[in-house]
Amino acid sequence: MTLSEAEAIERELAPPFSVMQPGELKVPLVFNSPHSGRIYPSTFLAASRLDPRTLRRSEDTFVEELFAFVTNLGAPLLHAHFPRAYLDVNREPYELDPVLFRDGLPHYANTQSVRVVGGLGTIARIVSESDEIYREPLSVEAALQRINRLYTPYHETLAALLLEAKREFGLAVLIDCHSMPSSPIADQGTGRPDFVLGDRFGTSCSAELTRLAAGQLKELGYAVALNKPYAGGYITEHYGRPHKAQHVLQIEINRALYMDETAFEKSAGFEQLRGGLETMVRALVTGTPGLAIPRAAAE
Repeated sequence: MTLSEAEAIERELAPPFSVMQPGELKVPLVFNSPHSGRIYPSTFLAASRLDPRTLRRSEDTFVEELFAFVTNLGAPLLHAHFPRAYLDVNREPYELDPVLFRDGLPHYANTQSVRVVGGLGTIARIVSESDEIYREPLSVEAALQRINRLYTPYHETLAALLLEAKREFGLAVLIDCHSMPSSPIADQGTGRPDFVLGDRFGTSCSAELTRLAAGQLKELGYAVALNKPYAGGYITEHYGRPHKAQHVLQIEINRALYMDETAFEKSAGFEQLRGGLETMVRALVTGTPGLAIPRAAAE
């Protein structure tokens, strides 16, 4: 990718992500929607063998809108404008698939992770569990441009939001917001629950936080699963440090609750779901002060 191409893509993506800030920071919660971006660069579309609708299947459509209310509660919301199929910030910075590139990868690239082997590295090779994205192999330069110009600034912003919460409240609670297809390709007829909460099997956040979120959702009548099939990705693993008063809980929402998955349009259930999410978040706001540890221990 030449510099001019990179600059053209940046213009299409301007800005590549946004932070919805509250008028006043009132709570230690930070919300993140890394996969809801739906601006597809023209050069990316031209390089893909797939039509735009197929590419969108990996998109967490409308998730940032579902959680937009959090600013009224005093919490920020970070969300990407670039799509997950173009760059996935819920991966290590250099989880790169050697099958995808025509030249050699740098020595520091992680080429053997489970996610890379599955085609879902930092630069995804597939969408919809099996559909190959690209017509031809990419240059490593193209991958590094995406990482340097989009991935790195995104994570710098996320880290800054968490640091601000910790400075203000003595703890930070990141809610990583995602959606999942209602029926995966390999579905055996059982479907999926309404929500999957991921806390890396109890390592990324306090068990109290997970119980609080799950309990509130169940009270609202939703079916909730824990850690299966989604325990949390790189963001949950990397930022979750409960012993340092930094907690991360991933939330996966069944898309059938709020959208037409074929037409990529909101359904009649959108507002009801948003109301339920607000009820859950208000419960988290009430419960999070008990997660704090003495500032001296957190530093």
